[in-house]
Amino acid sequence: MSIQPKKVVALTYELHTTNEEGQQVFVEKADEQQPLVFLYGTGMMLPKFEEYLSGLNEGDAYSFELSAADGYGEIDPGAYADLPKEMFKDVDLPAVGDVIPLQDNQGNHFRAGVTAVGDDVVSVDLNHPMAGKNLIFSGEILTVREATPEELSHGHAHGADGHSGH
Repeated sequence: MSIQPKKVVALTYELHTTNEEGQQVFVEKADEQQPLVFLYGTGMMLPKFEEYLSGLNEGDAYSFELSAADGYGEIDPGAYADLPKEMFKDVDLPAVGDVIPLQDNQGNHFRAGVTAVGDDVVSVDLNHPMAGKNLIFSGEILTVREATPEELSHGHAHGADGHSGH
């Protein structure tokens, strides 16, 4: 069975990016014990990631590179903010390099990287941590199966075998 919309895909991957010197740097992986499982074609994954997997079958190996524009976008120089230190009065003050959870006025949750801690403000980078980076994926398609009606109605996969495990 080949990968196409309304199929549940389980795959392994290794994700690398490149540093300033052009060398590959390991980021993360999903293996056979903890594969990435998703409902194909629902917008949960990066569009170009899905495009490269389209038509592959169980057992197929894959390897491709996404440009930053096709991944998490280029770095937005305007996506930095200074947060008042009072925001952190009930929690430990973050340190430079920490990634902190934030919420916007619409209730959307996101993460920001702390770039500086001053006397009155905590400066954060609102860009995705992988913004501005090419993404190099390689792995193997483990399984491809029909999505269950429940998965289709929920818009996401419930595990490699169709059960959520809750």
